[in-house]
Amino acid sequence: MAEVHHESLHFSGRVQGVGFRYTTLQIAKEFEITGFVRNLPDGRVQLELEGTPAEVRAFVEAVEERMHGHIRKVERTAQRRPAQFRGFVIA
Repeated sequence: MAEVHHESLHFSGRVQGVGFRYTTLQIAKEFEITGFVRNLPDGRVQLELEGTPAEVRAFVEAVEERMHGHIRKVERTAQRRPAQFRGFVIA
């Protein structure tokens, strides 16, 4: 199985209850990425992505631009691994 670029992001700030997941889902339709977005019990939002490095970078930039007033901090890790996702969903 071919490896893909994977990124795991955790957004902190006022990111729950502001349409963050829905907005992220809508933005995802404009990019060739797969993965999911979900709220975490600690108040952060988790975003897991797979795609080309350029698509993932552009997608994350679009999310950060659209939700900039709500994001205080972003924790981000990247790696190459076998593809695990199909489509993009709210988990």
